[in-house]
Amino acid sequence: MTKKILITGVAGFIGSNLAERLIKEGYRVVGVDNLSAGVLEQVPKEVEFHKIDIRSKDIFPVFNGVDVVFHFAAKNCISECQLYPLETADVNIIGTLNVFDASLKAKVDRVIYAESSAIYEGTEIFPTPETNFTPQTFYAITKASNHLFAKAYQQFFGLKTVGMRYLNVYGPRQDYRRVVAPVMSAFIIKFLMGKRPKIFGNGLKRRDFIHVDDINDFHIMCINNEKVINKVFNLGGGKNYSIMEIYKMIQDILKIKIEPEFLPDVPGEAFESLGDITEARKIGWEPKMPLRDGLIGMIDYIKKEITKGNIKSDTVL
Repeated sequence: MTKKILITGVAGFIGSNLAERLIKEGYRVVGVDNLSAGVLEQVPKEVEFHKIDIRSKDIFPVFNGVDVVFHFAAKNCISECQLYPLETADVNIIGTLNVFDASLKAKVDRVIYAESSAIYEGTEIFPTPETNFTPQTFYAITKASNHLFAKAYQQFFGLKTVGMRYLNVYGPRQDYRRVVAPVMSAFIIKFLMGKRPKIFGNGLKRRDFIHVDDINDFHIMCINNEKVINKVFNLGGGKNYSIMEIYKMIQDILKIKIEPEFLPDVPGEAFESLGDITEARKIGWEPKMPLRDGLIGMIDYIKKEITKGNIKSDTVL
């Protein structure tokens, strides 16, 4: 029998990409999103879509008959989360507990939910294993809370969960609409518009990048694999790059020479990220997308979006 999969945040970056992948593989997909940040046009037409906030009890009936839940909905722009901690906690903690409760009542087999490598913001251990736990910002603290609540739901109610600690995910549909857009989409858009891309800080921060197709490979494995139950996994590329290295790589691909504009650093951001992906590899997963190939794919996608008029000159800061 075909499994029914529910995705919260289905109109977002990871959610819409996963929905597309699941449909191609023959799954039935139900999607939940309040469209505060997601884009309805990104949701595949085959998805049974519900415009609902994850904090609302109205989500409970949508979970009936669902086999597996992927929970991505969140407030996730670190700089914005720093300004609005109460709203951040409301969405990321209360919203997640509502998803856990709905899953429990609907007897969902497992909930695969997004934590974040931001939990490692204060670490000095690289590559960082899942046992490290050093959140600093309000956003990271809410994600660390999700981890603790998942463990409590496992212990007291028997809910099966799988935690995903994504490093820096990139690819088509990356959310360039944030207050501070992710570096790759921000750089590409500015270059293509003939404007100077902005770098917050000195460009020496290092990030571990992983393509959305690679993390969706792991998501698919999690649907039926019993070895993942009640565990947490880092999902990264196994190598990190400085922001300036990414800048120069995009510049080289586009053959455009524009100097960046350096701005004050974003408060609370970690200087370095590099995840230890040993545990994910034990399940049989391996990142496959070469960074340069992934960037070329992103550039092609963004060029099409500009042609369609979906991305304008003032889209990113």
